[in-house]
Amino acid sequence: MILVNGRLSERSFNRWRRVPGTIAALLGCFDLCLAQSDAHAGRYRDLGAPRIVTTGNLKLDVPEPPAQADGLAALKAAVGERTIIAGASTHAGEETMLIEAHRRLRGSFPRLLTIIAPRHPDRGPGHPRDRARRRSRRDVALARELPGPETEIYVADTLGELGLIYRLAPIVFVGGSLASHGGQNPIEPIKLGAAILHGPNVWNFAEIYAALGNSHGAQEVTDAGSFAERVGAWLKDANERRTVAKAARETVAALGGGLERTLAALEPYLMQIRLERRASNA
Repeated sequence: MILVNGRLSERSFNRWRRVPGTIAALLGCFDLCLAQSDAHAGRYRDLGAPRIVTTGNLKLDVPEPPAQADGLAALKAAVGERTIIAGASTHAGEETMLIEAHRRLRGSFPRLLTIIAPRHPDRGPGHPRDRARRRSRRDVALARELPGPETEIYVADTLGELGLIYRLAPIVFVGGSLASHGGQNPIEPIKLGAAILHGPNVWNFAEIYAALGNSHGAQEVTDAGSFAERVGAWLKDANERRTVAKAARETVAALGGGLERTLAALEPYLMQIRLERRASNA
C-alpha cells in the first residue's frame, strides 16, 4: 500500500500523538508515504511512517476547471458589462460578510453583481431575498435561472459550475477562511486569472497561502470592511489587480510538479507489479 498526496494537519497530528501505538501500526502498513510538503512529511515521520518522500501537492497540477460552453455564453450575455465579484465555496457567516460588503460597494459601483457559490448548495442561509436570484430552479429540473438587470446577489447553488464563475469574476473570495474550516482550495480561480482574497483561517492549504503571501499573490481580509476596501481598490486599479493575479499564477506554477514526482516515486512499484505479472503468465 502507498499513501499518495499525503497531508496531515497540525490538529490531526496532535490528536494522533495521544495514541502512538495505534497510528504507528497503521502507518506501518504502508510501503511508502508520499507527502505534500516537508512539514507533512515530518509529521508522518514523527508518528512512525517507515518510508516517506516529499513529492508535492497534486492539486497544484490539476487543469483549469471546465465550463459548459453554452452555459458560459448564456451567463455572459445575461451579465453583459456589469462589474462582477465572487465568493466561492463559502460557509455559514461568510455569505453575510459578502452581502454586507456588496452594500458598501454598490454606491461606488452601481452595476455591481456579487456571485455567491456556497460550499454546500443545499444549506443556503444568510442570502437576502430582495434583488437576489438563485441559479437553480427548484421547480424545474436542470433549469438555470439567470441574473436580471436588477439582480444584485446571484446565488450559484449548483454543483460543478465553479469553472464558469471563475471565468467571469476578476476577484474571488475563497471561502472557509473566515469561518473556522481551514480554507478552501485557491488554485483553480488562480489558474483562471482571478485576484484572490481570503480570511485568516487557511491551515488546510497553509503552504500554498504562505507562498502566495510572500509573493503578494493574494491578500487576507478579516471582515466586510477590509473586504470592501480591497475590492474597491482593485476595481478602481485594474493594473494592481492584474499584478496580484500574475504573481499568484507564477507562484502556483513554481510550486507545481507534484504529479511528475509522484509518478517517478511510484514507478519502481509499478515495475515490480509488471514483472510479477509477466512471471505468472510465463
